[in-house]
Amino acid sequence: MNTRHFLGRSARTAAVLVVGLMCTIGAVSAASTADAAPYCGIVWGSLEKSNNQMSPAAISSVRGGRHDCFDRMVVDVAGPVAGYHVAYVAELLDDPTGAPVSLRGGAKLDVAVRAHTEDVNTGSQVFKPANPNELVNVTGWTTFRQIKLVGPSFEGVTQIGLGVRARLPFRVFTLTGPGSMTRLVIDVAHRW
Repeated sequence: MNTRHFLGRSARTAAVLVVGLMCTIGAVSAASTADAAPYCGIVWGSLEKSNNQMSPAAISSVRGGRHDCFDRMVVDVAGPVAGYHVAYVAELLDDPTGAPVSLRGGAKLDVAVRAHTEDVNTGSQVFKPANPNELVNVTGWTTFRQIKLVGPSFEGVTQIGLGVRARLPFRVFTLTGPGSMTRLVIDVAHRW
């Protein structure tokens, strides 16, 4: 065997292997970088979020909005900011009865708004949606499947079921204004 010929072939094979390895490492590195970048910069997570503050004010409306990276639900409160407890649940249960509540979607967010549906002085209902089962028409939305008023407020807490496509990251925050009004905002990302 010609040693020079053998070494030449070995060197070429080694060079091909090195180039192939470098291409693979580059592809893995690029994929890792792409995987590491969160969708739309969203880093919210899917664990429960809460604020124990109570509001003496009543809910005036519930609305929704579609955005490039998430779907949004807004609860308008006719007064000071309301607290909340928002969490994914295996089954949505009516508080206080414990009865199961049907809700469309692959995952269910139990939204407890610490504000009333009635006037605290007179007891009369001030938040009377036309269709409590469909507070917002979310047909064809990317993430939301249903927004449902579970019932009138109980002990100052109003329960809303938010059916979503899957267990996805969400955030909750409050905004003040316009005027003395405040808003509870829940955004659910379209994907991880």
